[in-house]
Amino acid sequence: MNINATLIGQAIWFAVFIWMTMKFIWPYLQRAMANRQAQIAEGLAAAERGKNEQELAAKRSAEALREAKVKAAELIAQAERRAQQIVEEAKGGAKVEADKVIAGAQAEIDQEVERAKQQLRERVAELAVAGAEKILRKEINAAAHGEMLVALKQEL
Repeated sequence: MNINATLIGQAIWFAVFIWMTMKFIWPYLQRAMANRQAQIAEGLAAAERGKNEQELAAKRSAEALREAKVKAAELIAQAERRAQQIVEEAKGGAKVEADKVIAGAQAEIDQEVERAKQQLRERVAELAVAGAEKILRKEINAAAHGEMLVALKQEL
């Protein structure tokens, strides 16, 4: 055998092998590579969308957290105002109640003063009658001179 013929035969077989590969195998390989490229592109796009959605979710959660803090601060301020209002109402109620107690005590004091004055008048009248009796050296009948004693009490 001649080396040239072997080389030519191998070249022909190689060309036939390449032609068969290009005709029957290459289209399947190209489709598989195109599908894989499409899957990779979809994966990259999905990753990009996921990254964007993650950023949006982070922004939304930060905004929701900020709003929650503002709302909590408003609720705390409102609760403090309500507590202050309740304290003021309690102070007002206590003041009204204290005024009522003071007015009741003042009325009771006035009644006691009036009773003391009345007792003092009666005692002064008794002392005046006793003094007059000693002066006149005769006994004065309290029942008989009741009108005079009442007038005396009124003058005192």
